[in-house]
Amino acid sequence: MDRLIGIEEFVAVVDAGSFSAAAERLNLSRSAVGKTIARLEERLGTRLCQRTTRSFKLTDDGHSFYEHCQVILAAVDAAETVITSGKDNVSGRLRLSLPVLFGRRCVAPVLFDLARQYPSLRFEVSFTDRPVDLVAEGYDLVVRNAGLPDTTNLAAKRIARQRMTVCASPSYLAAHGTPRNIDDITSHQAILYGQDGNIRSWLFPNGKKGFDTAKTTSRIILDDLEAVTDAAVRGMGIAWLPCWLIREHVETGKLVILLPDVEHMIFDTHAVWPKQPYMPTRIRVLIDALAATLPGMTGVGREIK
Repeated sequence: MDRLIGIEEFVAVVDAGSFSAAAERLNLSRSAVGKTIARLEERLGTRLCQRTTRSFKLTDDGHSFYEHCQVILAAVDAAETVITSGKDNVSGRLRLSLPVLFGRRCVAPVLFDLARQYPSLRFEVSFTDRPVDLVAEGYDLVVRNAGLPDTTNLAAKRIARQRMTVCASPSYLAAHGTPRNIDDITSHQAILYGQDGNIRSWLFPNGKKGFDTAKTTSRIILDDLEAVTDAAVRGMGIAWLPCWLIREHVETGKLVILLPDVEHMIFDTHAVWPKQPYMPTRIRVLIDALAATLPGMTGVGREIK
């Protein structure tokens, strides 16, 4: 077994892109990781990487060794899975990145159910709407709405679909009238969602494999969809929101869905994880649970009454 010493640390350094980041992921000191890699290189009789205080680069031998190490670690994980799966024992750490609101409202309940079902499963969850580098930041899986990252190193599975809809409060409609089509939107006050100066456009499928963008007028721009919903409920304007977020307000009469004859935009939600020869059981169980649970929560196939 001494021949496996250092392999996990070496793969972690390559995946994380630095000794410091790998040390943080492994809960070790940077010097401990460095010494382990140095002993591994000494045993192999070759330099695996060129490193300075600011840079890290694999050698040709390092590239070849890394590819084989990935297979070795995946095989070890698969072997453990054969044993543990027979005992219905899903264990280990899952480090996840989730969109803030969708993660809290929709994904987190699935995680809590899994935590109750599998006492040996541990979760480390970051809620953020910023793009993350899944591999460099050491995440096992991220959930992302709409666009997918463009890389051959990642795998993805659609786990839900989110229907967007235009809505407003009865008090706003009584005071300002009801828009009947997309062109009418421009004459109403819109409550917009935006982050870092980027305003989310209101999109509508046009039947030509493309989208029409509504022209909006607004004096309220918020970077939190829950705040957008609250503003709509208070009669501040019309809003473009996911059905799962406004369902309760529609069913209690606080919001009214508009443009019933217009096709509404649907966004896909994906689970994304690093490609590997064998998928760890804990990741497969999580993906299966998300794919089984989320579609019933997101508004597509479960229309608002």
